[in-house]
Amino acid sequence: MSTDDRPPHERQHHPLSWLTQRADQRRAAGLRRTLVPRAADSPLIDLAGNDYLGLTRHPEVVEAAVQAVRRWGTGSTGSRLVTGTTELHAELEAELAAHAGMEAGLVFSSGYLANLGVITALAGRGDLIVSDSLNHASLIDAARLSRARIAITAHSDVDAVAAALADRAEERALVVVESLFSVDGDTAPLRELHEACRAHGAVLVVDEAHGFGVAGPEGRGAVFDAGLAGEPDVVVAATLSKALASQGGAVLGSAELIAHLVDAARSMIFDTGLAPAAAGAALAALRVIRRDPGLPETVRKRSWEIYELALELGLQATAPSGAVTSIIMGAPEAAVAARDFCLARGLHVGCFRPPSVPDGKSRLRVTARADLSDFEAEQIRSVLSDLAAIPTQV
Repeated sequence: MSTDDRPPHERQHHPLSWLTQRADQRRAAGLRRTLVPRAADSPLIDLAGNDYLGLTRHPEVVEAAVQAVRRWGTGSTGSRLVTGTTELHAELEAELAAHAGMEAGLVFSSGYLANLGVITALAGRGDLIVSDSLNHASLIDAARLSRARIAITAHSDVDAVAAALADRAEERALVVVESLFSVDGDTAPLRELHEACRAHGAVLVVDEAHGFGVAGPEGRGAVFDAGLAGEPDVVVAATLSKALASQGGAVLGSAELIAHLVDAARSMIFDTGLAPAAAGAALAALRVIRRDPGLPETVRKRSWEIYELALELGLQATAPSGAVTSIIMGAPEAAVAARDFCLARGLHVGCFRPPSVPDGKSRLRVTARADLSDFEAEQIRSVLSDLAAIPTQV
């Protein structure tokens, strides 16, 4: 027993000394994370990133970013309401909205901030947010920051959503969901969720981060594919950092909604506007997709091939609706070992562990790209075959 009778805060070496113990605990649980810079000329086959359509190095996209910098400079110079809105931003917003079948759009400096902005601007204390249990962290954080009451429902359980809406005392409610879920890769039952929202006077907010540019005809998104584009009680949040090969986010919906966000979305009002290079690149990528509408179908086909290969090899995998499939490894240590095994053989895959996924569900997150060659596909087959042959792979 310690003879030091000082209060705990006085016995510490410094106020952040607890960080060392927390790091040791994470390390023991297999949950320590590190940043690993990648080289510009990496020889690895990238199945970890989110460049779903392979447009990050497309000549037209790169050139558009360069030209935007030459015309507008390296930064937007201010918040959107001061000097941070250029003609390029307005052009991008109009074309994003048109592609998704929505009336208007508003660009944010990240997809995370787009989710924070729209949810906190539409819900507050005295409102209800019904959130899918597998929603992305940005949606969870946005709901918490809104100070609305939060009801978390089982994944894609429409009956549970309807019950939460029917039992509420609050006048206003949002139902918040991803269109294509970022880890398992499945599609939300958007039509059924919208019917529940319409029946109970709620708004459906759909995060299309993994759907826009990938799902639906010409990559117009899962909301468009479900026949919900342009509905007044449907709001779309999207990212520019995945299929559009850039950086930033957007909210798409009615002109009335966008006008409200300009007045009320704090993550837009108090943030520097998206850099011109990112806006230019995203706009060019969108135009490439419109000119080559087969790209979204190609990445979906490649993802399904990887899923079928995993099943063929006896691995446990999730069926993809878009570009993402997961190979379940179980324990965090098993997932890390599998990732490192693939990396040593030239294949870069994602590794998701708690709290990103539930305990016991650590996994390899494998993202396909539309520009994967047949040669690369054969290399993927070889590496996953070797992984599956390891007796302790799960």
